[in-house]
Amino acid sequence: MARKFLYVIAGLIVLAIAGAFALAIWGKELQKMAFVPGDGFVEQERLADNAYRSTDMWISRPGIGLDDPARWQPATRGEARDVPTADENNPEFVVFFVHPTSFLERTSWNAALEDAQSARIAEVYVRGMASPFNQASEIWAPRYRQATFGAFLTDSPDSEAAIDTAYEDVAQAFAFFVDSIGPDMPIVLAGHSQGALHLMSLLQRRIAGTALEDRIAAAYLVGWPISVAHDLPALGLPACATAGQANCIASWSSYAEPADPSALIETYSESRGLDGELRGDSGIVCTNPISGTANGTAPASANLGSLVPDTDLTDGELVPRYVPARCDDRGLLLIGPPPEMGAAVLPGNNYHVYDVPLFWRNLQRDVAQRVGSWTKQPR
Repeated sequence: MARKFLYVIAGLIVLAIAGAFALAIWGKELQKMAFVPGDGFVEQERLADNAYRSTDMWISRPGIGLDDPARWQPATRGEARDVPTADENNPEFVVFFVHPTSFLERTSWNAALEDAQSARIAEVYVRGMASPFNQASEIWAPRYRQATFGAFLTDSPDSEAAIDTAYEDVAQAFAFFVDSIGPDMPIVLAGHSQGALHLMSLLQRRIAGTALEDRIAAAYLVGWPISVAHDLPALGLPACATAGQANCIASWSSYAEPADPSALIETYSESRGLDGELRGDSGIVCTNPISGTANGTAPASANLGSLVPDTDLTDGELVPRYVPARCDDRGLLLIGPPPEMGAAVLPGNNYHVYDVPLFWRNLQRDVAQRVGSWTKQPR
């Protein structure tokens, strides 16, 4: 099978911080010098109309078999917890997952599909972040010409073009995905960081107000702050308010305490929402991934299993009751004292890299509950 999730940590400390909301860690000018491409954006040729017919264009999809990273099932430390399994007649559903940034180079604004290093790391992300959805009938995770990390450190026309290029690949992959699945199958959208950004665009441009909107059993847009006032209305779906609610959006950004989210909050407040207005001090969507509720609080005892790395970084296992979670008044998810997760914790006790692994087992249960609710709705 593909290499273990823990390669995320080994030598890739800043990799998953891609996104305009995780900036100002070392100083914006220094970051720009290190990561923003020096040359101008070169317009990318649109992928062939049938590009996503090729299995090579997918990290995960039906037919890959044992080497599919999204199908990984980690071991559990200690007692097993009460979580629905695939043999308990869970409702069928399909997942479209978009991985976060795995390309740091400043040699180009977008990663080439044939770039071996970024492709390998993208598979690692799919293993660690798409695997909580492994009870799905089908999981589809496309390769795409992602925007480089430096594209999120500037608001130049070049960066906008790079992000748009990445989005168009994702949109093309999604269109093929929809054509390939059953017409009545519930859809779960899931993505992290840059992946969550592209799913926001997909909801706004391709799904909201269409027949597809009703088929979205849940959308997990994790690691990218969503403004309640300036983003959410354009996405067509409400924020998830209760556990088991269907047709809704779940999102969170994780910090241990004491948390210093000043870099995120500053950049968030100065950015423009999907309505074109400054996000300012508007509230951020915060779903508690342990309880499944909006702005909720849950003790560590309710955490069914965090995906925690071994000390030698060769594997990981699910550890029950590892961290609590509570949404604060800013819309950030606080997880108590810093848990030991490895070397990829970011300044300010930012656990962005671990947004999904910290709540792996609860997320597995959460999606089953939301899809179950979806199947019971009258149509």
